[in-house]
Amino acid sequence: MSKAIIMSETGGPEVLRWVDHDPGQPGPGEALIRHEAVGLNFIDVYHRTGLYPLSSLPATPGMEGAGIVEAVGEGVKEVSAGDRVAYAGLPPGAYAESRLIPADRLVTFPESISPRQAAAMMLQGMTARYLLRGCYDVKAGDTVLIHAAAGGVGSIVCQWADHLGATVIGTVGSEKKAEIARSNGCHHPIRYAEEDFVARVREITGDRGVDVVYDSVGQATFMQSLDCLRPMGTMVTFGQASGPVQPLDLGLLAAKGSLFLTRPSLMTYTARRDDLLAHAQDLFKVITEGAVKINVSQTYPLAEAARAHRDLEARKTTGSTILVP
Repeated sequence: MSKAIIMSETGGPEVLRWVDHDPGQPGPGEALIRHEAVGLNFIDVYHRTGLYPLSSLPATPGMEGAGIVEAVGEGVKEVSAGDRVAYAGLPPGAYAESRLIPADRLVTFPESISPRQAAAMMLQGMTARYLLRGCYDVKAGDTVLIHAAAGGVGSIVCQWADHLGATVIGTVGSEKKAEIARSNGCHHPIRYAEEDFVARVREITGDRGVDVVYDSVGQATFMQSLDCLRPMGTMVTFGQASGPVQPLDLGLLAAKGSLFLTRPSLMTYTARRDDLLAHAQDLFKVITEGAVKINVSQTYPLAEAARAHRDLEARKTTGSTILVP
């Protein structure tokens, strides 16, 4: 019997239970995959707590994984049994040894990329892609600010933005994380607990401000992030690790320099299969070229997902984390 993490209610990490689970056989348009690794992401915490409600309970959380196609249902043309595949996004259900998933959400990945790397990079890497090429098209000479620069998305954004020729400023919580960010191409790590990051950004940019801010922290950094932007700069808020951003008087954007504000999601940017493939292929390209390296910083047994959640919420993790069945 296959096993999976099942949550019957929202709450703390203790609601994640490792139980027997039969995924069933694929129906029309579906594939059955056997996971080799599963990605850990902050959106999993949001689903567990109910901040982002799942459609129904009990449910298996998890938005990212990599493995082998074991069977396909009627009409499936995107993948075949035996293919090495990865995915990120809806529907949830990755915290399982095996699962059913719509086949059009799967992509095959190059032999040079391991399943563990694939599971660690799809959600964070495709997020980095839409941040850098979709929300604001970063080019050589631009200056970007990325919060949580030593985190999973932050580590990829730093490398990719540096590859594009941008000046990269990043906020971090410790000297150890500053060293990690620096090693990933962050030119100016700022320890936010010891420095006023707005003042430091203004100093680095000669009081001009940055072209774009990427903010996954939310409530604790949002207003200061606006103050880091140049006139007509772009604010991208794509997470809320510190809590949701409070309602905003849009007139503030005009007062602070005719700023642009967007709240994107990977699910929207990859909703069409053509867009999913474009994001994945761009990600695979920078990885196979060596411009972006995916390092799995932490590995936990899938059965210990609750412990992984505790460490993630306590900011004990850096870079990418995977769960192994």
